[in-house]
Amino acid sequence: ASALVIDPVGGRVLLTLHRKLQMWLQMGGHCEPGDPTLAAAALREATEESGIAGLILLPGGPVTLDRHAIPAPCNWHLDVQYAALAPAEAVAAISDESLDLRWFPYEEVADVADASVVRLLEATRARLAA
Repeated sequence: ASALVIDPVGGRVLLTLHRKLQMWLQMGGHCEPGDPTLAAAALREATEESGIAGLILLPGGPVTLDRHAIPAPCNWHLDVQYAALAPAEAVAAISDESLDLRWFPYEEVADVADASVVRLLEATRARLAA
């Protein structure tokens, strides 16, 4: 499960430069035994990786589902993607899982992230506008 940390007032999103994948991505990871739901896992991962307390998941459940190929033996990875609203004046703190953590204006996301992150941002913005 993952969550795109978004600051709708500032028109920006927080992305992490993933240590292993060397890509700018939303916060996320695998469910842990203590996670009662996918939403709880996404919120936990977003909080841990962003260092931001007080994140709130955007109402309405998952924003998108992303399915992409990975090496055998699994072959496929399904990411249940949420969006997390950052509180006003949120200050991010990098975790050990990241090489960098940075706020990007909406219009710069397509320049640094892959298509799945762009789709998640577009779907999140559409839900916010509804």
